[in-house]
Amino acid sequence: MFKKVYILLFLFASGLNCFSQVRNQVSTFELEGYVRGKEDFTPISGVQVSTDKGSFAITNALGEFKINASIGDLLIFESPEFETVRHRITSDEEIGVQVENYTPALKNKSRSSKVATSNYSMYLDSANYYKKINIQKSIDFVAQSISELGRNANKTALVNSLRTLGEIYLYHKQYDLAITNLKDAQKTQKSTKTALSLGLAYIKTNAFKNALEELKPLVRVRKMVPYQRIQLYEQLGDSHKGLGNIAEALEFYQEGLKIAQKNQVSPKVTDLNSKIADTYALADRKIEAQGYFDNSLELAKKETPARAIQENEKVADFYNSSSRFGDEIKLRKKSLNELQQLPKNSVAEKKGIVDADSITSQRINYKIANAYIAQDKLNEAIPYLEKSIVEADSEDDLIVQKDATRKLSEVYEYKGDFAKAYTTYQNYVALVDTLYIKKEQEISRATRLNREIATKQNRISSLEQERELSQSKYSLALTEQQLFEESNKRQKWIIYSLLLGMLLFALAAFLYYRSNKQQKLANNLLALKSLRSQMNPHFIFNALNSVNNYIAKSDERNANRFLSDFSVLMRTVLENSEEDFIPLSKELELLELYVKLEHSRFPDKFDYEVNISENIDVNSFDIPPMLLQPYIENAIWHGLRYKEEKGFLKINVEQLTNTLLQIEILDNGIGRKKSATLKTENQKKQKSKGMGNIRKRIAILNTMYENKVDVSISDLREDETGTKVVLKLKKD
Repeated sequence: MFKKVYILLFLFASGLNCFSQVRNQVSTFELEGYVRGKEDFTPISGVQVSTDKGSFAITNALGEFKINASIGDLLIFESPEFETVRHRITSDEEIGVQVENYTPALKNKSRSSKVATSNYSMYLDSANYYKKINIQKSIDFVAQSISELGRNANKTALVNSLRTLGEIYLYHKQYDLAITNLKDAQKTQKSTKTALSLGLAYIKTNAFKNALEELKPLVRVRKMVPYQRIQLYEQLGDSHKGLGNIAEALEFYQEGLKIAQKNQVSPKVTDLNSKIADTYALADRKIEAQGYFDNSLELAKKETPARAIQENEKVADFYNSSSRFGDEIKLRKKSLNELQQLPKNSVAEKKGIVDADSITSQRINYKIANAYIAQDKLNEAIPYLEKSIVEADSEDDLIVQKDATRKLSEVYEYKGDFAKAYTTYQNYVALVDTLYIKKEQEISRATRLNREIATKQNRISSLEQERELSQSKYSLALTEQQLFEESNKRQKWIIYSLLLGMLLFALAAFLYYRSNKQQKLANNLLALKSLRSQMNPHFIFNALNSVNNYIAKSDERNANRFLSDFSVLMRTVLENSEEDFIPLSKELELLELYVKLEHSRFPDKFDYEVNISENIDVNSFDIPPMLLQPYIENAIWHGLRYKEEKGFLKINVEQLTNTLLQIEILDNGIGRKKSATLKTENQKKQKSKGMGNIRKRIAILNTMYENKVDVSISDLREDETGTKVVLKLKKD
C-alpha cells in the first residue's frame, strides 16, 4: 500500500497563466519538466515518466526529465515514493510536479548514500546520452554506475544498469553481449521492458525459438502500456515468421495493428502494414501483399520523407520479385527524386563499406539499371549504371561501384562493344583489389573495437562480482559477530587469490607479448610474400603486345627470340618470389635480361650500360628480389621514352666498404617534374601503387633486418632533367 500524497501539476510559460491555449499541432516535441517536494523543493530522482504512446524517461538527480511527446498524449508519473499520477498534455510548455508532504522513503540514510545515488543517476543518464554516439564512453558510464552500487547493493538500480548496457550492445549490433547482459538483468529482477529487449536481441540473431520462450509469458501480463503491447505482438510475429509459421505470424501482426490503430501509434501502423505485406509475399499470396503494401505506401507518405523512401524501396523490391519491372522502375525513380530533396546523409551516413540495407542514390540507380536489363533494354540501363558508378565513387561506396562496374562490362559485352567491355572489366578488377584492402582495414578496426569492448565488459563483470561479494560480506557482518575469524580467513584467501591472480595476469601478459611478437613477424613475412608476388602487369601486357607486333610483321625470328627471353625472365621472377633475399648475381642477371627486353622494344629510344666494379664479390651480397626493376622501369617508361633524342640508361654497382654496397640507376631522360605533367590519371595511380609496394617492402625489411636497405631519388642535373636512384645495401 502506497502512502497517499497530493500531487500538484503546474504549467510554466515565463509568467503566463498555468493553462495556456492548446496549440493545433500533432508533431512530436521534446517536453521538459521536473518532480520535486512541495515544501522544500527536494528533487525526486528515479521517477519513471512515460506516455501512452511508448515514450519513456527517468528523472535525474535534480528531479528533471525530458521526454518526446505530442499534444493529447497521456503523461504518466510512477514511483514507489507516491501514487501513480496521470496528466493529459495540452501544451509543449514545461511541466512541474510538486509532491505535497513528501518524505523520502529512506529518511535516515547518510549523506554519503545520497551522494552515491546522485552519482549513480548521473552516470546512467550519461550512458543513455552516449548510447548512439560513442559505445565506449557509454559502456564506461555504465561501469561507473555499477561501481557506485557496490556500496548501496540496490537490486533495482543494478537491473537498470544491466538493461541499459544490454540496450547499448543491441543498438551497436553486439548481439551476444546484449543477450548476456539482458539475461543477467532478467535473472536479477524480471521486467517487461527487459524481456522485450531480450526478445529483440534473440530475433536479431535468428534465435526465434528462444525469442518465443522469452516473449510468450508476456501475453498474460495485464498491466502493460499500449506501445509495449504493440512491440510484444510485433516481435511474436517476427519470431513466427522466422520459423516459417505464416498463419501465426499474420495473427500476431494483425493483433498489434489493431492496438496501434486504436491508440493512434502512427509509425507502428505503417511498420505492421509493411510486415504483413512481407509475410503474404513470403507465402506467395501476392494479391494480399499488394493491398497491404499500398496501405504502407500511403501511410509512409504522412511520416518523415526518409521513412517514405524506405517504404518505396521495400515495395519496389516486391515488384522486382514479382517481375513487375515497369512498376519497379517507376517507384525507384520516385525514390530518387525524393532522396535528392533530403538533407545530405539523412538516410545513409557512413562511407566506405556501406551496410547492405542502406538506401543511397547509387544503389537505387543500380537497381533501376538491373530492372532495365531484365527487360533487355540495355541502352536505357547504361546511363543508370554510369551514374551509379560516379555517385558510388564520390561517396566511396566500393561495393556498389564494383557491382555496377561489372554489370556495365557485361552490358557492353552483350552489345558487342568488346573494347569498352574490356576497359570496364579492368576497372572492375582494380576495384576488387581496393575493396579487398578496404575490407581488411574494416576487419582490423572491428577486431580492435571488439577487443576493447570485451575488456570493458570484463571490467563490468568484475564490478558485479565485487558488488555481490561486498553485499555478502555486509550481510554477514550484520548477522553474526562470531563469524569474525571466518571472515578474517576469507580476507586472507582473497589476498592470496589476488596475488595468484596477479601472477597469472603477469604470465598472461608475457605470453600475450610473445604471441603478439610472433604474430607480427608472421604478418610481416606474409606481407612481404604478398608484395613480392605483385609484378606490374603493365610490362607483361606490353611485352605480349611486342610479340604480337613481331608476329604481325612475320618476323618469326625476333618473335621467338623475344618470347624466349621473356619466358626466362618470368620463370626467374617466379622462382625468386618465394625468397626474402637472393644473391646479387641472380638479381643482376635478371635486371640485364629485363633491360635487354625493354631495349629490344625501344631500340631507338635509349642505349644502356651495366658497370659492375671488379672488386665486388657479387655472390657475397644478398638483395631482395625485383627491388630494382620498378626504378629501371620508371627510368625507361617515364624518363627515356618521352625524350626526343636517343637517351642513355646506366647502372653502376660498386662496393663502398666491406659491408656496404651501392647501386646507382642513372638516366638522362626528361626528368621527374616534366614526366609528372605528361601522365594520365591512370598512369599516376599505377606508379603510386608500384612505388608504394616498393616502399612497403623496404619498410618491412628494415623493420625485420635492422635498416638493411636505403633508397634515395634525386634529379640528375640542375635543370631537373634526368633521374638518379641510389640504393645502399648492408651485408648481414
